[in-house]
Amino acid sequence: MGADRPGEFELIRRFFAPLAKDPGSLGLTDDAAVLTPREGHDLVLTKDVLAADIHFFAEDAPEAIAAKALRVNLSDLAAKGARPRGYLMGLSLPSDWTVDWLERFCNGLAADQAAYDFHLLGGDTVRSGNGLQVSITAIGEVETGSAVRRSGARPGDLLFVTGTIGDAAAGLQARLNPDFCRDHDLTESEEAHILGRYLLPRPRTRLAGAVTDYASAAMDVSDGLFADCAHMASASALDLTIDLDQVPLSQALAHLKIKSPEDFARCLNGGDDYEILMAVPEDVSGTFCRVAHLAGCAVTQIGHARAGEGRIRLEEAGQPVDYGRFAGFSHF
Repeated sequence: MGADRPGEFELIRRFFAPLAKDPGSLGLTDDAAVLTPREGHDLVLTKDVLAADIHFFAEDAPEAIAAKALRVNLSDLAAKGARPRGYLMGLSLPSDWTVDWLERFCNGLAADQAAYDFHLLGGDTVRSGNGLQVSITAIGEVETGSAVRRSGARPGDLLFVTGTIGDAAAGLQARLNPDFCRDHDLTESEEAHILGRYLLPRPRTRLAGAVTDYASAAMDVSDGLFADCAHMASASALDLTIDLDQVPLSQALAHLKIKSPEDFARCLNGGDDYEILMAVPEDVSGTFCRVAHLAGCAVTQIGHARAGEGRIRLEEAGQPVDYGRFAGFSHF
């Protein structure tokens, strides 16, 4: 390690202790945090590991890498109806890390901690032989017994999704292929939109209360909309029908659909959306939509649940569509 880089305990004191404001963190002065949920609440825990050149580009701004690492976990908490409480972080730094890079990374953590009102509780930092990796375990709270699982959908439920779908996958294609936007005649604003959606997810934390109040099942959309619909259908042991004409699209994706249906199909189920997929009983769906609107979260009905064996059915203009056109994300 270079002489200009601080040692382990100086790293903690200088960079990480200022992020640890929750009393349970003990100021990062002990071997473990101590956390007690509020009375009448359960703790909800989730973990995501992000690796350079798999989940983000190594040359991305350190602030953006930090934000993405936090936000993909916040998305999972929101889909359970949980409000964020804190997080543990494992940070594997590449051999060429610099103090300036780490300072900017921690500035990114601090900005999102302020935006989403949660704090670092503890973690570990090591030197990596395989490039930068960021592991976040996020901890949230939800009223006892009210966490919403992906397995609770019931026949007759309506299927909703937040935001727009496919933008982040298109943004990744634009990063991988510098000619992607020009080849598909995307405007500068459309290009900026898809690049931004890939770089910085927008976790729907403001919808957490509506998820617990109205959804019978929910999960975040990270592997691809249809792949995650399949996960919900399997977990709930019923069939989900998705109307492709109703899937919400940004202007960029609507443009891509016309210009290149094949690339559009690839992006639509490409993953990294970090929206929330929800099954909502029909009799409360109107109220749910109004509450979501008041929370500033656009929601769109895209299908419905019916008795079945855990499969999904895609329809367009009332006709079945081959699911094989849409390949979701898989690590393996």
